[in-house]
Amino acid sequence: MPRLPRPTPREPRVARLARLRAALVGAAGLFHVACAPGHAPFPLRAPVLRDQDLDAVRVACVRRPDHGDLRHVSCAPAPSDVPQIWTPLDHMVFRPISDTFSVRVSGEAANVNSLDEVPDSAWFTNRGAATGIATSTCDPSRILDPTRSADGTWVIDRGKTTGATPGFRVTVPKRGKYMFKADTPDQPEVPTAASVVGAAIYRAAGFNTACEQIVYFPPSLLKLSPGLRYRHSVAEDPKPFDERALQHVLDGAARRGPLVRMHASAWIPGYLLGPFRYDGTRSDDPSDVIPHEDRRDLRGARLIAAWIDHVDARDANSMDAWVAEGAVPDGSPGHVVHYYLDTSDAFGPDFGPILTPRMGFSYTLDWSDMAEDLLTLGVLRRPWFAGAGDPGFSVFRGFDVHSFVPSEWKMQYENPAFSRMTERDGAWMARILARFSREQVRALAQMAELTDPKNTEHLETVLEGRLERILARYLTRLAPIGELHVEARDRLCGLDLAQMRAVREPASFRFTARWSPGAASPDDGRRARGLRVEASGAGRVCVDLPRVAPDAGPRDDSPQRYVTVHVDDGVAQGPLVAYLYDLGPARGYVLAGIDRPEG
Repeated sequence: MPRLPRPTPREPRVARLARLRAALVGAAGLFHVACAPGHAPFPLRAPVLRDQDLDAVRVACVRRPDHGDLRHVSCAPAPSDVPQIWTPLDHMVFRPISDTFSVRVSGEAANVNSLDEVPDSAWFTNRGAATGIATSTCDPSRILDPTRSADGTWVIDRGKTTGATPGFRVTVPKRGKYMFKADTPDQPEVPTAASVVGAAIYRAAGFNTACEQIVYFPPSLLKLSPGLRYRHSVAEDPKPFDERALQHVLDGAARRGPLVRMHASAWIPGYLLGPFRYDGTRSDDPSDVIPHEDRRDLRGARLIAAWIDHVDARDANSMDAWVAEGAVPDGSPGHVVHYYLDTSDAFGPDFGPILTPRMGFSYTLDWSDMAEDLLTLGVLRRPWFAGAGDPGFSVFRGFDVHSFVPSEWKMQYENPAFSRMTERDGAWMARILARFSREQVRALAQMAELTDPKNTEHLETVLEGRLERILARYLTRLAPIGELHVEARDRLCGLDLAQMRAVREPASFRFTARWSPGAASPDDGRRARGLRVEASGAGRVCVDLPRVAPDAGPRDDSPQRYVTVHVDDGVAQGPLVAYLYDLGPARGYVLAGIDRPEG
């Protein structure tokens, strides 16, 4: 497995990024380069499947006061915070002004390997199919069981210091620390359902999330520590979190008989560093060398946010944690792990009568829409004028299918990574989301634990409908064949995810394949040759490969062993192009790279 060079803490960020890209090009053919016919654009190298940001690194030790210890020395990156007021101002006001006077170049993502996939990293893990979503995002040791706890044993040790959702932190014996958050009175059960279901989706797709669960418990389990304070933002003064404040939170929570319903988010393991940003890099993390807006995983996450209408997918709803190899939490060596947090503002959140109808369609301060309205004197008919949402389900507000256009979805304000999502980034995420079966979507809706069965049925219908629209849009431009591999030495097989999820009628899928020696295009009629295709009708497709080289003779990476294969499914606008080396009958073919050109 090729290893990427480890950057040093003192190396300039630009130099580190340039060196990383150069290494990736040489090590795994990560970036496709145009070559003359007969020269391989993908070398005979194993693809990069694991990012070195998972390896432990050392950080310079500095004196950093901690819990009153003024002489404490920390050997981890410095904890930081993103002021809640700064991010909206930056993305709604300062960034648009800056972009007006600058040249904005948007290219393809940088963290993509030769198989057109994202390697495992501190941000993302390839989990294959969406599994485990029917139970929980929690390890069994973190699942709460109120029936096994005595009154007064769940100790409230901190008031909630950020975010508008009411809540508090609880320490549960033998389980650890959890942030408890309640529903809002005007949308009972929706924020807690969105928190748990959203986390399950992000985790199943490959991202890191906290252990999230819905808990029904009697208030008698709680014990309030004295002297606590809370506030909803840094702009307001801390207030006492006393019995009166606690009762106010419990009064606003949904209930099932005498039991209070709340969402419990387990404390993330490691030394917490504060939120990550959707642009730039973390300067004190030696392994963070790719600008976040150029990461395919962060770009592609836009489709998850669009699927569940997570309009609050911003910096503040994330967390970095330093995982040290030793017993000292902020000691070295270690590495940073990046988490997605808090999807409570999904499933049609309520932002008031003015903003709520616009959510998903327009930014809170949308300069483009404002300019259009000004130039057209307001005659344009906006989607939110008609009133989004399905009648009879006002609890979900505008969370529906009929008004959802995946490529046009917007969150509260511009997200730098989301705005740079390319067709390839979207197609990559769509291939992941296609693995959510209808049965798994039903399991997601049931995880919400909604009291009214009609609400559960509605949630399932909307989730499945919005997912189908995402797949129909992003699996029909670029080739949707995934899981490509060589079987029995000379058989190229994959899974057409568009056919598997039936995004078009079965008769629309008509598979053809052709090949040519070297890197010449199979579209060249003088050299292209047809191949036999075997399709199962359920997505699986295989192509028998011809022999072009013997066991001995040319070196393994010789252009004489190189073969280019095009596979069309009759639905996508562009073909799948596979680049292989024939190492002879004894060793068989090796898949070197994949391309998905636009039609």
